[in-house]
Amino acid sequence: MTFIDPQPRTPIEWVQHLERKLSVQSAEARRYDDYYEGRHKLAFAQEKFREAFGGMFESHWADNFSSLVVDSVAERMQIEGFRFTEDPEADADAQEIWQRNGLDADSDAATTDALVQSKAFITVWGDRDGQPVITPENSHEMVVEYVPGSRRLIRAALKRTLDEWGDVHATLWTPNRAYMTTFAQGRDNWDAPTEVNNPLNRVPVVPLMNRPRLNGKTHSELARTIPIQDAINKVMIDALVASEMGAFPMRWATGLPLEEGEDGKPKPPPFRVALDKMLHSEDPDTKFGQFGVVDLANYVRLIEALIQHMASVSRLPMHMILMQAGQPPSGANIKSAEAGLVAKVRQRQRTYGEAWEDVMRLAFAVRKDERQHAYQAETIWRDAEYRSEAEHIDALVKLHTLGVPKRQLWEDAGYTPQQIERFEALLAQDMLDDQMRSDLGLNGSAERPADAQGDDANTPEESGQSRKAIAEAPGVGIR
Repeated sequence: MTFIDPQPRTPIEWVQHLERKLSVQSAEARRYDDYYEGRHKLAFAQEKFREAFGGMFESHWADNFSSLVVDSVAERMQIEGFRFTEDPEADADAQEIWQRNGLDADSDAATTDALVQSKAFITVWGDRDGQPVITPENSHEMVVEYVPGSRRLIRAALKRTLDEWGDVHATLWTPNRAYMTTFAQGRDNWDAPTEVNNPLNRVPVVPLMNRPRLNGKTHSELARTIPIQDAINKVMIDALVASEMGAFPMRWATGLPLEEGEDGKPKPPPFRVALDKMLHSEDPDTKFGQFGVVDLANYVRLIEALIQHMASVSRLPMHMILMQAGQPPSGANIKSAEAGLVAKVRQRQRTYGEAWEDVMRLAFAVRKDERQHAYQAETIWRDAEYRSEAEHIDALVKLHTLGVPKRQLWEDAGYTPQQIERFEALLAQDMLDDQMRSDLGLNGSAERPADAQGDDANTPEESGQSRKAIAEAPGVGIR
């Protein structure tokens, strides 16, 4: 589908328009970045907190659970490969493109940024050799605008970066052209853009959206937890202040005469209160005492209640927070506790998987490969559920008795497509070696039996025919 702009804009008009949009998007993303990194605003901190601790705690100090909310999802979203045909094997060319672009690591960073900032972006372009270059981008440097009325067709995209000299560089993509321009220091306007053809005939940018809605909005994983995080910080600060003020019980005295200074104000007592000091007075009517010790248990209970709210909203299992004493749960209890988190991760995998499949189709478009139209493509994700090795393998063995193919079981066991291909090659070689030993009459022995030279021994031609039959057997797949 091609969109015809009823009022064409110049490249500089597009850059200026999208730059304003990017500034708004970046400001919102920065707030979530700060909470993920633990840079929380403590505007509610009491003056007593500053008096008691001064510079001991940095201004961005916080009891940060926000990173745990994101990382618990991100660490379970590992891509193993892609399928682009009806062949059950992972696409080797897609895997080669993936590895060439270092996406084992960069895809993790893109996932984390999308979870935190509500969206990330993937650009696909070609190098001089016609090979696809896939680059993840964050919400501070990339912005897109959709065709009016569409949530999928992108009208234009802008990438804006700042170099170490203070110059701003912008790349504008449209369905047919790409433009590069610079806003250098000391100038008032963008330079005249450099124009190149866009052979992909679409904007080569794929948004990686988190919790998208039909209204086009996306949502950070932290959007619903920030108010609870602020409440946890508030109670924790109050507890720190209370512990400081109540760590040493305050003493009181009655019947003690006070001396006044020249200004008419009472002078401090003639003694200092400390653990190794004894208070005494010559006046028999003087009495000493101390106030009760501050009980911090109420603060602890309130913090635990807030953490439970945090876990409920984010679907984070309580055993990951480790607030309770005793042994952590195991076995069926962990599986039950993590059910909500696993369901949440699988839902995110469906959304992110669609985006990554589109990225790989664009990569094949750069190569002018027919797989650019493979809309039946499938992303292969690592299992989001953590299970013990014994439990997992036992379940796979039972599935094998139901007729599930070994290749699928290997994939479910967590092996990568490259490992599975190696398994098949090694198994084929083992079968060939076993047949050769059988042909030679070794039967597992290092020496050939004496009667192997008799009439029953296979001729070289017969042994060669046996090896050929094994190599060509269906499903062996010797490479």
